[in-house]
Amino acid sequence: MAASSRSAREAKRRIQQMEAKRELRRQQDRRRRRDNILAAGAGTAAVVLAVVLQLTVFSSNPTEAEYAAAQAGLTSPSATPTPTAGQSNGPNIPKPETAAGKVFTGELKLNSGSVGVELDGTKAPQAAAVFKSLADQNYYNGVSCHRLTTADTFGVLQCGSKTGDGQADPAYAWGPLENTPPDNKYPAGTIAVARTGDNAYGNGTQFFIVYKDTTIPADSAGGYTVVGKVTSGLDVVTKIAAAGIKTGGNATDGAPAEPVTIDSFSLK
Repeated sequence: MAASSRSAREAKRRIQQMEAKRELRRQQDRRRRRDNILAAGAGTAAVVLAVVLQLTVFSSNPTEAEYAAAQAGLTSPSATPTPTAGQSNGPNIPKPETAAGKVFTGELKLNSGSVGVELDGTKAPQAAAVFKSLADQNYYNGVSCHRLTTADTFGVLQCGSKTGDGQADPAYAWGPLENTPPDNKYPAGTIAVARTGDNAYGNGTQFFIVYKDTTIPADSAGGYTVVGKVTSGLDVVTKIAAAGIKTGGNATDGAPAEPVTIDSFSLK
């Protein structure tokens, strides 16, 4: 009986030791998995931070860095488009009242074909007033569309720089931002206003036509004013995009391979 009891106690002790070793291994495995998850999380955070640090100002053009941020799903909340101290429109900027509640239709004639357009003076009265005024003055006749982007979710043709290289006219700046997409998404056919970065009063004479669904992250000022839409001829722009970028190779951002100029821009 005594020997049997000792054997039973010994067996029980061995079982307890085995269970203790198993529990220790389980704890070690849990720690390793937790550490791996933390390491992966830290790596992801580092990548996200690196992308955020790459963000630059719009500078009247959507940039490759902003495209990378869009691909990463990084967006910033749109700021309230109100002027800060000292920001106001000069006397050369038409009043929004001239376009408020109106819809302007017309035609943007490019050297490669015509694009039908519609500007919305209800949702973007200041922007509609500006582009109606510039079109009436024949401002755009002979001006180029200097920039094209062809990335998967970033497709725009940008026009309106008098110098033809994307420079803004410092004497023609206006605001505020109007009708900016809260989700930073600009559907194909959108006509929006280019501006200098982080400046709600940095709009000028330039605009961009979105020829495929595009995401452009907002900056500290907000998004980009959507002034209207393409009503016909979007295929003219997609054909320009299909010809590619002038620099060739894998470039997705630059001057169109086939030069694009505006013959005329009429609105009524």
